[in-house]
Amino acid sequence: MNAKSHRARILWTDDEIDLLKPHILFLKQKGFDVLTATNGEDAITLARQQPIDIVLLDEMMQGKDGLETLSLLKEEHPALPVIMITKNEEESLMEEAIGGQIADYLTKPVNPSQILSAIMKHLEKQRISRNRLSQRYIQALNELSDRLSERLAPSDWINIYHQLTQWELDLTGTGEAGLDEMLAQQIQDADNLFSRFIMREYEQWVNAPSDERPTLSPDVFRTFVKPRLSNGKKVLLVVMDGLRWDQWLTLESQLHNDFKINRHGYFSLLPTTTEYSRNAIFSGLFPDDMARFHPEWFHSEEEVGLNQHEREFLIEQLHRLGLEIKPEPKYAKVITAQHGQQTVKQFSSWSNQQLVTLVVNQVDILAHQRTNSTLLQDLLPNEASYRQVVRAWFENSWLFDLMKEAARHGFTTLVTSDHGTVRVKRPTQIKADREASVNLRFKQGRNLKANPRDAWFINDPKRLRIPSSASSDTLAIALSDFYFLYPTNYRKYQNRYMDTYQHGGLSMAEMIIPFVTLEPK
Repeated sequence: MNAKSHRARILWTDDEIDLLKPHILFLKQKGFDVLTATNGEDAITLARQQPIDIVLLDEMMQGKDGLETLSLLKEEHPALPVIMITKNEEESLMEEAIGGQIADYLTKPVNPSQILSAIMKHLEKQRISRNRLSQRYIQALNELSDRLSERLAPSDWINIYHQLTQWELDLTGTGEAGLDEMLAQQIQDADNLFSRFIMREYEQWVNAPSDERPTLSPDVFRTFVKPRLSNGKKVLLVVMDGLRWDQWLTLESQLHNDFKINRHGYFSLLPTTTEYSRNAIFSGLFPDDMARFHPEWFHSEEEVGLNQHEREFLIEQLHRLGLEIKPEPKYAKVITAQHGQQTVKQFSSWSNQQLVTLVVNQVDILAHQRTNSTLLQDLLPNEASYRQVVRAWFENSWLFDLMKEAARHGFTTLVTSDHGTVRVKRPTQIKADREASVNLRFKQGRNLKANPRDAWFINDPKRLRIPSSASSDTLAIALSDFYFLYPTNYRKYQNRYMDTYQHGGLSMAEMIIPFVTLEPK
């Protein structure tokens, strides 16, 4: 790398910084910006105020020493390279270097050429890494474009969505704005093609035998859970409401030390809401059969009652599948952290259970609360920040502890979601009767009228196995990142719901769901 082509910014922290003026002048002559600090507090403040490319940090300083300052810097800037400067080659520093806390260390006295060499080595490494990432992405983008022009199977779409979300994670924080824009457009194009695919295939899927369709919400238990229970395995099933594929990938990296991980995918039912998708997981039934066989469990006047009978649905499905589970399976819905911590404490008393099922609502609650909280909107301005918050929650959560506790008791943990969410950005006007459903991503009712380019219209919901109380009912499902608004107070609600996370519509993020097996190592 030519230093003058990119004025990299160095932060040099040393309590005797005045003695290092010749070194600093040398680096400036080589084209670097050099900021200086005489103590750890000032270094941390400077790193917060402006972007830093690399840090030179004296180990022995008054106040916060180098190692304490290093720890605080890494908490806020984990990818920031730090070169420690020390009087002695201590074993602890070698361990820090091997563990990745520091990029390198130099022993005093240091000369300008040593400093320059160490800086260039690590900045060059970053540049090469970025270039290779760009080259790999461009190649993958071209290959993906070719695949999207082919006739794709359901499994192809799961693989494509995984590839796109993995690239989204890989490109986060690289500063490659051009690549970010290309990826966003690629996701949009793929989503449009996926919508056409679903509109062409979905009706056939829901009316076909289970062995002639891809795995859908009602097939989850039969496909993934029954084989393990039939083999006598102890199973902890965790259904994380609203968890998306990309969010799962950010959690998965924290589990490799404790588990062997096997990931699959399946498709949520439409509309992609808790009422339809999660009830279908627990009942093993499509919504029309739920309404026909169990109207007392499936329908409710209040939205909070739409999933009050998951345990009853589960017990009945187990009987229908010929699974006699003794003792009777445990089921719990965990909404608060306090309830979660209580669940961890009592899990050892469930060690003789063959099946424990938990519904975890924290991720879904976060998405809904963000809609009504300007503070959360500021804290979660984009997809990357949303993933980071979900990861931070999980890393320090009762759920992480519970998974490890279950492993100690010989359980296989199965993790899935019921539906994902999409960040809505484009309002589209819809007209409907007052009795139409209130969801922003789908409407069911009479006399629905909206732009057909923005939604999938179904003149008879029963075709998609969705119960209907009137022969004149129609269904509209929003595509991509559209959301429905009525003409009345259009601008008011456009501003309120723009850039919020919603579900119920047709998109890869809402329909393609991870199902993960965690076997204890």
